[in-house]
Amino acid sequence: MVWMEKSTVSQRQEFVHLARQDGTNVRALCRQFGISPKTGYKWIGRFESAMGDGQVLHDRSRRPQNSPARSSTTIEQAVLALRREHPAWGGRKIARRLMDLGQAEIAPSTVTHILHRHGLINPAASKAAQPWQRFEHDAPNSLWQIDFKGHFPTLAGRCQALTLLDDHSRFNLRLQALQRTDTQSVKAQLVQTFERYGLPLRINADNGSPWGTPKATGQSLSELAVWLIRHGVRVSFSAPHHPQTNGKLERFHRTLDVEVLAGRHFKDFEAVQRAFDTWRPSYNCERPHEALGLQVPVQRYQASSVSYSPTMRRIEYPDTDCVVTVSWNGFIHFRQRKLHVSSALQGQPIGIRPSAECDGVYDVYFCHQRFTQFDLREPLLDT
Repeated sequence: MVWMEKSTVSQRQEFVHLARQDGTNVRALCRQFGISPKTGYKWIGRFESAMGDGQVLHDRSRRPQNSPARSSTTIEQAVLALRREHPAWGGRKIARRLMDLGQAEIAPSTVTHILHRHGLINPAASKAAQPWQRFEHDAPNSLWQIDFKGHFPTLAGRCQALTLLDDHSRFNLRLQALQRTDTQSVKAQLVQTFERYGLPLRINADNGSPWGTPKATGQSLSELAVWLIRHGVRVSFSAPHHPQTNGKLERFHRTLDVEVLAGRHFKDFEAVQRAFDTWRPSYNCERPHEALGLQVPVQRYQASSVSYSPTMRRIEYPDTDCVVTVSWNGFIHFRQRKLHVSSALQGQPIGIRPSAECDGVYDVYFCHQRFTQFDLREPLLDT
C-alpha cells in the first residue's frame, strides 16, 4: 500500500511520532495508516537517523545535511522566520521549537527581546499571556472532549468546525470543516477517528444537539449517545452554562482562531479543510504547549489499545436488574407507572435497579451507563 496523496508529509509525521511511543505495535499502526510495514519502518529509520528532524519526511528535503556554527545574526533570523510562520507563538514556544529542530539553544527571554526589538510583541499581547492551570486525566484516551467551534462564513455558506481533543495530551484527533451538524455527519467523522486512533474510555460534550437532548425534561440520551454507549464508550455532558468543563477544547478553539481563522476569508469548505490540514500537524507535532511543559501533544499521546469494530456490543444486564424494553416515544411501564426515558432508546432494553443510597429511588442503566433515576417515593394519585 502507499500513502494517501492528501497531507502526505503530515501523515508521515504523525505516524512516526506515534510509532516511537513506548509499547506501540508498529505493524498494527501501519495497518491503521494504510501503509506497509516496510514503508513504515523506512520513515521511522529516516526520522531517527536525522535526530528527529521532521524535514526528512519530505520526499525531497530542502535542508542541508549539516549546519555550520551559527552567528547571532543567523539565530535572530531563525527566530524571526519561525515567528513569521507562527505569528501567535511567544518566546517559550519559539525557543523550544528551535532546540527541537537542532538549530539553536536560546533562552526564551532572548527570543522575547528579539521579538520586542522588531516590534512583534505589543503590551496587550504580553498582558494576555497568563499561565493556565487545569486538571487533566492521567493517561491518553481516558477522556476525549468534542464540540463544534462557533460557525463562520465562507462564500459557499456557513462552516461548522468539528473538533475532538484528547484531555491528557491535548492531541487533536479530529479537525473537520462541515456544513451540517446532524448525527449522521458527526457519526461518520467519529468512525474515521475510531478507525485511526481506537476507542476512548469516555467522551465529554455539552448538552446541545447532536450530543445531548436539550429539549428533553430531566436526563435523557440522544441517538448519538446511544450509538457511542453501544460501542462501549462512556458519555458525559458538561453542566449547562459551564463551558469550562471542556476547557481544554475551548482553549484549542482560541488557538485555532488566532493561528488559522483570524482575518481570513475562505471560498468554500474545501479551502477551509486545506487550511485545517496544513495547521493540524504543526499543532500536534511542532507547536510546544506550555501546559505540557513545552512538550508537543504527540509526545504525550498514544493510540488506544481498544480497537473499533462496526459490530455493536451485546446488551447484557445483571440478573438482579429489572429489564424493561422501551416502547414507542421513549416510554416504559414500571411499578404501575408510565415513565419517560428517551425516544432514542425505542425498542432497546434498559436495566432498572434499586439505588444503594435511598429507598424508593431506582437507577436506570443502558448497557454500562447509568443515565437517569426514578424517584417513586411519591404515592400514586387516584384517577
